[in-house]
Amino acid sequence: MDVRRRSEKPVYPSKVFAADEKPLKPHKNQQQEDNNTLLIDASDALPLPLYLTNGLFFTMFFSVMYFLLSRWREKIRNSTPLHVVTLSELGAIVSLIASVIYLLGFFGIGFVQTFVSRGNNDSWDENDEEFLLKEDSRCGPATTLGCAIPARQIAPMAPPQPAMSVAEKPAPLITPASSEEDEEIIKSVVQGKIPSYSLESKLGDCKRAASIRKEVMQRITGKSLEGLPLEGFNYESILGQCCEMPIGYVQIPVGIAGPLLLNGKEFSVPMATTEGCLVASTNRGCKAIYASGGATCILLRDGMTRAPCVRFGTAKRAAELKFFVEDPIKFETLANVFNQSSRFARLQRIQCAIAGKNLYMRFVCSTGDAMGMNMVSKGVQNVLDYLQNEYPDMDVIGISGNFCSDKKPSAVNWIEGRGKSVVCEAIITEEVVKKVLKTEVASLVELNMLKNLTGSAMAGALGGFNAHASNIVSAVFIATGQDPAQNIESSHCITMMEAVNDGKDLHISVTMPSIEVGTVGGGTQLASQSACLNLLGVKGANREAPGSNARLLATVVAGSVLAGELSLMSAISAGQLVNSHMKYNRSTKDVTKASS
Repeated sequence: MDVRRRSEKPVYPSKVFAADEKPLKPHKNQQQEDNNTLLIDASDALPLPLYLTNGLFFTMFFSVMYFLLSRWREKIRNSTPLHVVTLSELGAIVSLIASVIYLLGFFGIGFVQTFVSRGNNDSWDENDEEFLLKEDSRCGPATTLGCAIPARQIAPMAPPQPAMSVAEKPAPLITPASSEEDEEIIKSVVQGKIPSYSLESKLGDCKRAASIRKEVMQRITGKSLEGLPLEGFNYESILGQCCEMPIGYVQIPVGIAGPLLLNGKEFSVPMATTEGCLVASTNRGCKAIYASGGATCILLRDGMTRAPCVRFGTAKRAAELKFFVEDPIKFETLANVFNQSSRFARLQRIQCAIAGKNLYMRFVCSTGDAMGMNMVSKGVQNVLDYLQNEYPDMDVIGISGNFCSDKKPSAVNWIEGRGKSVVCEAIITEEVVKKVLKTEVASLVELNMLKNLTGSAMAGALGGFNAHASNIVSAVFIATGQDPAQNIESSHCITMMEAVNDGKDLHISVTMPSIEVGTVGGGTQLASQSACLNLLGVKGANREAPGSNARLLATVVAGSVLAGELSLMSAISAGQLVNSHMKYNRSTKDVTKASS
């Protein structure tokens, strides 16, 4: 390539100027001609006019992109690996790369011309000339497409930047703050001068604190949180009880299943879920129950538990305390101490278990309309303080020793129960089984035996002798503000099916020993969850009969599980499960466009 060195001659003719005389500016038209040199030299090398070439490459770019996206969409739907390409796809990829290279080059030249032209329109004085001459001498000789360019047309060269390594953090996202004060606070949090958790107390505005914290996270991580909504939520309502350091909220759609005819009363059941088919399937089960005369639900037990672990020097001393708390007379004293912690907490019994010199005491108490974990913990702490005086050598290891057992599958909850223990049943007529559920009574009974009972036993299931009880429990829990983690023990369920009335009708039941729900406290007081509770008629505490709202909610959960079990088992029996999920649980959105 012919690379010519820049002429050492000055831009202006050699001339001695008077003290008050200034050199003349180059003619504007001459400057514009020089600026167009880049595009003229580039376009002369093209076989077609510039506008035709541009149109050709633009058309090729969009045509190839459409072809490749269509092919990738078909591969995703057919579960074909994206890296397996055909000859036509390979040719399309090569054409795409060629068009991208051309378009980048074209726009790059246009940008250079625009930048240089803008520089020519700026004011010109001796200081500018001196600055550019210094920059020119610093950067060394400049070359272009075989011809020298005047000094004024050379943009100052930036020093070369080192390449960013893969391990380096991406550039942080910066969204302009609503005010200068917010911008200063954001910078202080990013620099670690202000703790993120203290924003609410310092600002006195929970929404503003969430907004600032969200922007801080974007700047620190370099990840966009644009899809996480901030507006439309009352952040004061969660302060100190539901969520710490919020940056927004997650949207979960709520569907309605029903009406569910339960104990002679109709319920429209709210279900918050992102699983397609779940609400539709539960709704079909509700329809079958309604058409058969409804379901009946009975509450068996109601008692929340907490089990502290204490340790003694010997197993004998641990056994002495066990006998002490199990003594009926001593129990009355302990119950009085426990009940002083709350207006609604009432100690029912204490179940003990010994492991060497360690004693686990499982306190069971009623908690009104609250789910009751905090309530029972306060009462247990009162009793431990009292026992510490009677047994000074008692070492309290922890107020929760996992014999409760909270948020974990356990045999003690499966056998003894925790929260609300409920059984729900219904008789589905032969006509409904055939017309609504599209199956046969005998098929359902056989499937339940081999799947829910034998299959679960083969898997070593603990409380999981059902088809999908946790699906319905989770959806109702999220919609009504319950603790989603307690879905674990609340989904303990055994589903039974039996042919009755000379084998014509189906008797179905679900037994759930540990449904943990409440209608006050926690997430139940949030606006959306409160509205769902109100839909069921169990919002807040029942003043006339404390605890009745929470117990009614537990029966609705069990009735909904009954409907869900009935519908899913019917779909499996009739061979409709896969087809229904392919129809209702598959997005029709173009994933290639969604990813872009």
